Amino acid sequence: MADKYKSPPQAPPTFTGTKESIVADAKAICDRTRAVLDKVVAEVPPVADASKTTFDAVVRPQIDDENDVSLTAHILGFYQYVSADSELRDASTEATRLMDEFGIECNMREDVFKVVDAVVQTYGGKDALDATGGTVGGAVSPLNAESARLLVREHKGYIKNGLGLPAGPQRDRFKEIKKRLSQIQIDFQKNLNEENGGIWFTREELDGVPKDLLDGLDKGEEGSENAGKVRLSFKYPDLFPALKFAKNPVTRRRIFVDNENKCNANAALFREAVLLRDEAARLLGYENHAALRLEDKMAKDIKTVDDFLGDLRKKLAAGGVTETDNLLQLKKADTTELGLPFDGNYYLWDHRYYDRLMIEKEYSIDENEVAEYFPLRPVVAGMLKIFEELFGFVFVELGPEERKSISPTGRAEDIVWHEDVIVFSVWDDKSEGEGFVGYLYLDLHPRQGKYGHAANFNMQPGFQASNGTRRYPATALVCNFSKPTPTKPSLLKHEEVVTLFHELGHGIHDLAGRTQYSRFHGTSTVRDFVEAPSQMLENWCWSPPQIKALSSHYETGTPIPDSLVEKLVATKHVNDALFNLRQLHFGIFDMAVHAPSSHAALEAMDLSSTYNDLRAQIAGIKGPEAEGEPSNWGNGQACFGHLIGGYDAGYYGYLYSQVYSTDMFYTVFKANPMDGAEGRRYRHMVLEKGGSQDEMKTLEQFLGRKPNGEAFYKDLGITE
Repeated sequence: MADKYKSPPQAPPTFTGTKESIVADAKAICDRTRAVLDKVVAEVPPVADASKTTFDAVVRPQIDDENDVSLTAHILGFYQYVSADSELRDASTEATRLMDEFGIECNMREDVFKVVDAVVQTYGGKDALDATGGTVGGAVSPLNAESARLLVREHKGYIKNGLGLPAGPQRDRFKEIKKRLSQIQIDFQKNLNEENGGIWFTREELDGVPKDLLDGLDKGEEGSENAGKVRLSFKYPDLFPALKFAKNPVTRRRIFVDNENKCNANAALFREAVLLRDEAARLLGYENHAALRLEDKMAKDIKTVDDFLGDLRKKLAAGGVTETDNLLQLKKADTTELGLPFDGNYYLWDHRYYDRLMIEKEYSIDENEVAEYFPLRPVVAGMLKIFEELFGFVFVELGPEERKSISPTGRAEDIVWHEDVIVFSVWDDKSEGEGFVGYLYLDLHPRQGKYGHAANFNMQPGFQASNGTRRYPATALVCNFSKPTPTKPSLLKHEEVVTLFHELGHGIHDLAGRTQYSRFHGTSTVRDFVEAPSQMLENWCWSPPQIKALSSHYETGTPIPDSLVEKLVATKHVNDALFNLRQLHFGIFDMAVHAPSSHAALEAMDLSSTYNDLRAQIAGIKGPEAEGEPSNWGNGQACFGHLIGGYDAGYYGYLYSQVYSTDMFYTVFKANPMDGAEGRRYRHMVLEKGGSQDEMKTLEQFLGRKPNGEAFYKDLGITE
């Protein structure tokens, strides 16, 4: 390791919190920020004075505090997703509750709002600020574009947090709603993280499921009712292979339905949340929650979203029917071969099984064979090498000695939260000036109490400190790939390779950020753009040279054969209509519950029936209702963390941002995905900007024109 890489200019964060210190630190943050706000208000004269109500006098102290607080606050909340200690997870949950409630208190302080409003007027009002800066008669210097954007957002935030309401019962009710919604979000996610359900099966019931998976499952104790059985959990490394490979449809049905009902305590929380959101939006004068949320996104309004989702649904409908018919014929032949009854229906619990079987039979691809070429650690190394070549980064893995040498405590174990975690220091290469970039953490395997999906968490954002120096980011990938066994390393299915590359894309977005303020750093963009950079990078996982570069057989080290790559690439759009119709189901359900015609209509809505009925109508795949069960047979929305955790009235963004991601890839990278000059241009023009400027402006600057959906529809095989 080069000497310069041994001494990063910024120490990594530490994870030495105790159940007492995590809560105490959260309280200290609140006390500190309260004192900052009190001081700001006290120093502004009661009569407006433009020389006193400036950005530097009123807003900068608050933003400096926000920047500094973010270095601690994100980590205090992070423990609940990753700590192996339930007491630390509980303390982190409590810390989040305290900080969220305090945030609501701050956002509803009328005295602070008044001085922020005075600052807006000092610079000529919102319209002048939107025109990048604004000033009044030379009384103050104009603001730069990022500061102007921040001031407008800050001002609007107070109004959206109830300060446009008259003081009294309405405002009090709004505050009560905000506090309850904060608690619901915490409880909902905690229930998902702590979920530890499972089903005991005989090995015969799991016939077809790979032996490696079965051998790794918990075994029933001798003499117990589960003797001779194995326990299948609902964690992804158990759930997905079982649904893909279990030959017995009764087994698959049980797994699917029980998984949809694994967190039923969240059903009531979900219902309460959507009702409270709707009530709060109407208090503020919006027609519903979606109207409030969309106002500041790229889509801007409900009609744009509904038109996009509705149009795509129409264009995909025929393809969905054709794909389902083909899968149904495959099911008929398979059930005949297995000696099972065939009732002419294609069920939800059939889809992963027959989707996999179609690829095996029609494309001669065995996903377990493909996985042998993608052992986890070499895949990670290959992905980082791509990012080095494309964007000009250098990733340096930190072993125990390096961790010890840079740890603020002198203890290597203190700069990680679990022994499984891998740490990299990240640098610019020579072409980019060899400066320090930040820290990247990978936490890749499941464990009890850990966040159950795949996500990127910003632990410490980057920003420009008040003394002019740069603060560098620390970002973490939290995933749930299968653990190594005594005989095999962790092997990734190709779809898991895509997931890992996608999440690393978020991490790279975080690392590349170079904004003035932490609020706009990295992935802190509008929700209907934030997925675009990572979605664009998924294309590298379908490019033959990059697939080969990422591959190395876990036993021989040989790259994946060209013949297998060719077959793999040919499967990219297999059953694509059904995949995208599933995404449409999520997006349309999201809009159904967040854009109701009236509050009474939402109150009358059976959310579970709506969720299940929409899935059947949109995707055309049947559930237990086809067997006579009521349509509220499952509570899928109770497992849908996105709609409680920030994607409310925003799930359409996964498809909407794909329009942008596909346009960027086809226009700039398709001809040569490893074009380093374009990669660096993308890094500096798109990733660096974060949310510091309007995202449409970012896209137009990079593309040299307004984005369009031509490439998106072409990629899906649809003519606009």
